[in-house]
Amino acid sequence: MPVPVNIQTAIMRAPGIPLPFYRYLYRQVGARWQWVDRLRMSDEQLAEMLNDKRNNISVLYVNGAPAGFYEYFCEDEETIELSHFGLIEHALGLGIGKWFLLQALYAIWALDPKRVTTTTNNLDHPRALQLYQMYGFSPVSTGTGIVRPLSDKELLEIARKG
Repeated sequence: MPVPVNIQTAIMRAPGIPLPFYRYLYRQVGARWQWVDRLRMSDEQLAEMLNDKRNNISVLYVNGAPAGFYEYFCEDEETIELSHFGLIEHALGLGIGKWFLLQALYAIWALDPKRVTTTTNNLDHPRALQLYQMYGFSPVSTGTGIVRPLSDKELLEIARKG
């Protein structure tokens, strides 16, 4: 699948990603989808998770600016979970979402797992499930996401962390 015309893209793996940059990406991609779990983590907890050799993060750049990321976790030799995937607001509507997901899946399948999993819920993009199914995922269960907004205190703490 080609990248839309007149858009410059790059996808770069980000081993050792700095915590403030990761939090920036996570907030920018996940704000509209109620992603808050990783924002609630201490520096130590988040660093431990991100620096785990089984965890991999790649960042999408569009026209020189960060535009999204995907993250996958190698659960074992047979199973890899696409744990996070998404675009930052300014990259939505450019026609690169399907292309970017395909690039993430190519990277994962290149590791030769037997199974690739992901989780989505009613808080994600309305077409997320449809897109995942288009690329070969099959639903195995259903659930409802719970909105747990950040408190003012948590927002101040996140701002302090950078």
